Amino acid sequence: MNEVIEITLRSIYVSGLATLLSLSISVPSAYYLSRNSRVARVIIPILEALIGVPTVFIGLVLYMLLSTRGPLGFLKLLYTPCAIIIGESILVFPLITAITYRVMHNTWITYGELAITLGANEKQTLMLIAKQALPGIIAASIMGFSRAIGELGIALLVGGNIRGYTRVLTTAIALEVSKGSFEVALTLGLILIVTVLSFSALSRIIERWYGL
Repeated sequence: MNEVIEITLRSIYVSGLATLLSLSISVPSAYYLSRNSRVARVIIPILEALIGVPTVFIGLVLYMLLSTRGPLGFLKLLYTPCAIIIGESILVFPLITAITYRVMHNTWITYGELAITLGANEKQTLMLIAKQALPGIIAASIMGFSRAIGELGIALLVGGNIRGYTRVLTTAIALEVSKGSFEVALTLGLILIVTVLSFSALSRIIERWYGL
């Protein structure tokens, strides 16, 4: 039981940090694209296409980069939680950016141009758009987190499924299935679903609490 709790908390920790890391890049990128429609017409379709890239492919590329013979092997990140965090942040970046762009683009059309017309400076306009787009950003974050915590290929390839160190819910499920322990695997799967639903419900509570 203690190991299950440990795996669950590690999964939340790793996927949560991956989502935050991706957000730190996705939100500024989405804002830039919402202000530059010509660039957005090229970049957004590419990002939307990348959403469907198999996680095992991202894991394989990252494995080759971080392996001993790879160009980033000197960092010694392979088979560490950091490697999973980096991989999952790459995985959810196109998803979060594409969704956030749609929200910010609509917000810019509705509020941004009006704010500038009324004399708002760049910083004030940015704050206004961020505030109005916050519910959409939260929704994109939850979708990114759900995508990250539910992926297997990256966690398995660059994490190694090391007990007590890099084992997360999805890799634990795969391990139990390979052992024929389907009841344990099903239990872990239910925990994964409950975790995702709990964070989704939490986001709704936050939105209502702040009147978003």
